[in-house]
Amino acid sequence: MPIEVLMPALSPTMTEGNLAKWHKREGDEVAPGDIIVEIETDKATMEVEAVEEGTLGKILVPEGAEGVAVNTPIALLLEEGEDASALAAAASKVAAQAPAPAEAAEAAPPTPPAAPAQPALRPAAPVKTDGGGRVFASPLARRMARQAGIDLSAISGSGPHGRIVKADIDAAIAGGAPPAAAATARAPAAAAPTVEAPGMPAYTEVPHTSMRKVIARRLVESKREAPHFYLTIDCRIDELLKVRADLNGRSPKEGPEAYKISVNDFVIRAVALALRKVPAANASWSDEGVRQYHAADVSVAVAIPGGLITPVVRSAENKGLATISRDMRDLAGRAREGKLMPEEYQGGTFSISNLGMFGIKEFAAVINPPQGCILAVGAGEQRPVVSDGALAVATVMSCTLSIDHRVVDGAIGAEFLTAFKKLIEDPLSMLL
Repeated sequence: MPIEVLMPALSPTMTEGNLAKWHKREGDEVAPGDIIVEIETDKATMEVEAVEEGTLGKILVPEGAEGVAVNTPIALLLEEGEDASALAAAASKVAAQAPAPAEAAEAAPPTPPAAPAQPALRPAAPVKTDGGGRVFASPLARRMARQAGIDLSAISGSGPHGRIVKADIDAAIAGGAPPAAAATARAPAAAAPTVEAPGMPAYTEVPHTSMRKVIARRLVESKREAPHFYLTIDCRIDELLKVRADLNGRSPKEGPEAYKISVNDFVIRAVALALRKVPAANASWSDEGVRQYHAADVSVAVAIPGGLITPVVRSAENKGLATISRDMRDLAGRAREGKLMPEEYQGGTFSISNLGMFGIKEFAAVINPPQGCILAVGAGEQRPVVSDGALAVATVMSCTLSIDHRVVDGAIGAEFLTAFKKLIEDPLSMLL
């Protein structure tokens, strides 16, 4: 009997994925360890290796298919001695195992699933944009188009709601699509249709991406399950800015040892060292007990097209500022390209969200479950301060700690922020 190749679960929370590319074609020999397919998850595109050997007899899910549920058969592998005559019965069996619409409705839970499965195939549809002319395309398709110099607005998408997927870019490259350099201002006709109804404001509907669904689910889960409370502290960073300028001036101009330390790199280092001083804040909730972590694996929010991702700086308490800077530059760059492995953005113990570069003075972030804390970092700005009874001007940065009260109490949160503030205001102590 042919072996079913299933849509793999590439992370503990993955419920569906997009089939980006087949590396093998029907009739090709497959050996364990061969790269057989590329799967696009909500966070990254990953190559998947075969675990069985045989001949790829039939591809059940084509390239570009989106919303394929985990454990759905995507191909049939013929074992030694089997020929194509065995495929018909196997394909019929796979089709028979798929639930009918009525059966699926009866089996559905009373509440919507966290990440609803979508049909494996979608009919082709005209390209859609948001009201501002941005074309809907998967991160992989957008990256391929940029590398090939292709104008996305000239391509019709075959994905859900006309979304452009990898298969569309492959077809465009083969057919010689217009280059991006030749693109002019998009005509209004290329925009997504505006919906108007009597008594209702006009709007343009932007389809949800897999990433946006996961973000929505996790944020709702966090605010519903974790009792948030907030502590804010102001840190003077004038000395930090001087030390930063001095360290960056000592950096090699080029080569693997070059670095450019940011204020955020100091924040990561200070968080890690403060967690070492106050380990009770480096914790998360579970039904069995509070998990107190031995290493400061710091998750750092990075904005990417369609959402955000939190690459993790592992054991940041044992890394110097230059190493943290190089790690973050590499992680953030690959995050924006969709090239992070799951272990590079999962499993952090504490999160940082920094909006200071946008001029945001102060904000409160939503906890990244199952972690117990997230630090929201605002912009450093000059403010009047009182020092030794005299009025002065200092560069001040406001930081707000969002805390899951099930895990961390107010006194522990305050102790952590005190340790963090001391490190930020005495940056040389972070170099020891």
